Amino acid sequence: MQLGANTVLITGGASGIGLALAERFVQAGSTVVVVGRRADKLAEARQHLPALHTRVCDVSLEAERRGLLAWVQQEFPQLNVLVNNAGVQRRVQLADDEDWEVRRQELVINLEAPIHLSTLFIPHLQQQAAPVIINVTSGLSFAPAAFVPIYSATKAALHSFTLSLRHQLAATPIQVLEIVPPAVNTDLGGPGLHTFGVPVDDFADSVMARLAAGEQEVGYGTSELARLASRAENDARFQQINNR
Repeated sequence: MQLGANTVLITGGASGIGLALAERFVQAGSTVVVVGRRADKLAEARQHLPALHTRVCDVSLEAERRGLLAWVQQEFPQLNVLVNNAGVQRRVQLADDEDWEVRRQELVINLEAPIHLSTLFIPHLQQQAAPVIINVTSGLSFAPAAFVPIYSATKAALHSFTLSLRHQLAATPIQVLEIVPPAVNTDLGGPGLHTFGVPVDDFADSVMARLAAGEQEVGYGTSELARLASRAENDARFQQINNR
């Protein structure tokens, strides 16, 4: 895909991977809109990258997803790239007694929201030049971490959805791409939980260069190994991840 001359919408773009991708799109000459639930985090993102456009949006809510499309069509009618990046990761013991609504939010944000946003934006994107949908999944799509069982399941489902979406849209102008992160040193799941992860700038530089080179599915480090591995290799990876 081309990195410049786009108008890009990134969900969950106020920090972490989303902000790193936003910065590189801006550097390439694209207009970038990032959305998130917290106005203070969006303000911090704009301080870091003044060229950003921001909007408060809770993608867990259907009405706000629909409202986001209407706002984009009004304010950024040339928008041609949707990046479904927003996600939450919770360490869950499934046998524990926990309110279902708390657990359901992980399903809604990580899976329902990107599926709904993709389908909502398809008619708009089909009218644009060089349209792209990018879904951010995870190396855990291929070998789950049992301590984040819902997160792992949602990312596996989003990977599956991305394959089907790409197939169904093959005869349209819309490219469907997938970024497959490994553990990245961000605050996903809470501060300090991913300090063992790869540096976010190294990851973002690599995946953006490979997307620009025309690749449809891009990992990095351990996630690159996972996405290319055999079933037996990922079974061994599952044991390694979960028996530390």
